[in-house]
Amino acid sequence: MTDHDHEPQHGLDDHAALRSILEGTASETGERVFAALVEHLSLALRTSSVWVTQGIPGTRRLKALACWRGGQLVPPFEYEMAGTPCERVIEGALPVHIVEGLASEFPEDPGVGTVGAVGYMGLPLLDLDGRVLGHLAVLDVRPMPKELRSQALIRIFAARAAAELQRLRAESQVREDEEKLGRLVDSAADAVIELDEQLFVTRMNRAAEHMFGCPAKTAVGRDFGWLLSKESRERLAELAAEFGDRVEDEPDLKVGDRLTAVRADHKEFPAEATLSRFAMRGKDYFTLLLRDVKQRFDADRKIHSLSVETEYLKEEVRELHNFDEIVGRSQSLRRVLADVNRIAPSDANVLVQGETGTGKGLIARAIHAASPRSESPFVRFSCAATAEDLVERALFGTAEEALELFGGGKGPFAETAVGRDGRLALADGGTIFLDEVGHLPLELQENLVHALQTGEFTPVGGDEPQRVSLRVVASSGGDLQQAVEDGTFREDLYHLLAGATITLPPLRDRRDDIPILATAFAERLARRLGRTLEPLSPDAVGRLRAYAWPGNVRELQNVIERAVITSPGSRLHLDRALPEPTPARPGASAPAQPTGPEPVRTAKEMQELERVNLTRALEACDWTVAGEAGAAKLLGLSPSTLSSRIKALKIKRPRK
Repeated sequence: MTDHDHEPQHGLDDHAALRSILEGTASETGERVFAALVEHLSLALRTSSVWVTQGIPGTRRLKALACWRGGQLVPPFEYEMAGTPCERVIEGALPVHIVEGLASEFPEDPGVGTVGAVGYMGLPLLDLDGRVLGHLAVLDVRPMPKELRSQALIRIFAARAAAELQRLRAESQVREDEEKLGRLVDSAADAVIELDEQLFVTRMNRAAEHMFGCPAKTAVGRDFGWLLSKESRERLAELAAEFGDRVEDEPDLKVGDRLTAVRADHKEFPAEATLSRFAMRGKDYFTLLLRDVKQRFDADRKIHSLSVETEYLKEEVRELHNFDEIVGRSQSLRRVLADVNRIAPSDANVLVQGETGTGKGLIARAIHAASPRSESPFVRFSCAATAEDLVERALFGTAEEALELFGGGKGPFAETAVGRDGRLALADGGTIFLDEVGHLPLELQENLVHALQTGEFTPVGGDEPQRVSLRVVASSGGDLQQAVEDGTFREDLYHLLAGATITLPPLRDRRDDIPILATAFAERLARRLGRTLEPLSPDAVGRLRAYAWPGNVRELQNVIERAVITSPGSRLHLDRALPEPTPARPGASAPAQPTGPEPVRTAKEMQELERVNLTRALEACDWTVAGEAGAAKLLGLSPSTLSSRIKALKIKRPRK
């Protein structure tokens, strides 16, 4: 510290001094108040130094907000309170007045000895709660007698300094709170838009910028209606007007699923909204919270799709429970497996042909499992209509089948039902198995051709195409080429599906595999039942080999399972499980018992055998196809497969 250039004097005109200080500080605000205050107070009191400090939180240090020393302002500085008269002011929260002998009373304060200070007066700056904010200190190189007028003057401006310090701290707290609020609003997932009385945008957060695809600076000052549809603009104006009759303690007015928002690129989306009103500086403002519910619809759609996919998988499990593995060692089966190994690694579509029950679905899954798409979904779609489906198709067309295959598109503004993913969408990236594709209605064949050619399709009722990457494995129990010639199957679809063809042999052409398959089926069921069975007797093997098996492997599976269940001991009895030998057609001689190689029958003969067998099963079940008492259950076939064969063989129920 340095002395004034002029010698200090303690006599003063208190009125003139007070007026001088007031005039010098009245026009200043903020930290400039402290600079003006210490300057004018030092000049009025004619003292060496005057300074104002504030405490530094968490420390025992003070920061000088302003200091007048030696006739000039000095740069801000900090210092330790320990060993200084300032410590006594801050710690005691009381004024400290030392007339003289300052150096001897505070020998550890280097500043006192350096400037030769003698007198000191310090007053704490208190907030409204009595907490110490800092202090105002006056230091002189001459004694400072206890003049009431000087003390009163210092107290007045200590209070002025304390008030300004409180105001600055309050402003700082407000700025900090506003910054926190701004960060909170900007970090909100929902769009927050502030509107004035005329519904012009005054502020919007980052989520709103992202939601509408435009920066806040573009939207602020504009009518918010440009970001709403016409109906929603009118609705928002109505809601804002409704606040005129509301009282302050009523809750916010909520708007749910009612607004259609419009992005800057003119794309519309549904929005859930909450509108509230507040007043500031005599003006009304509105806060609009918006949530893009398209994401919720998409999530609901995904949940629905997963539920549907779960049902599909359950259906597949039901279809698969009869086929755990491909069993057999005949040459014809080996050729099929060689074809599977050759075709599977490619991405070509495959047509699997064969009679009912030969395992076309099993081969389709084997192709998928050995393909590069094996980690992606395998989804089955049955194109064959059951008897109930045929009635529904006659009454309502193919709408339900179209929904199941292509899915249903719902606009983003629907308030209830969500879109439905079809099996094409579920199979994206994987393989779709079109079982009995020859029965797919012609009106759906055209859409399927488009999907396979372009890799995209439009869900029923939708307006945007959906892209998919698929491999198709189709099966057919009939002659698709003949269907093309008959006009019941599209030629372009046939060529798209038949990129590679695998033909499965009927079980009658795999007679060497019959005992192997029968043994495998019997052992598997016996393990589940906790039973032990003897090997098949030669008589049982002979009877199994002699039967025509119109239902092929599936029928064999069903017969063996019935035999296991109905056999009382460990030996397998076929009497109650194996159908009676098929009777000869009227006028035909009885077939000779096999004494050598099995007789070879023509395709027409085998078709007739199947017709007779299916007709007999239908008659036994009073022409009921599905259900526990249906012919499908009796034959070990799925209702859709049996209905398909009934249609293909043109079996009709005789009139009563």
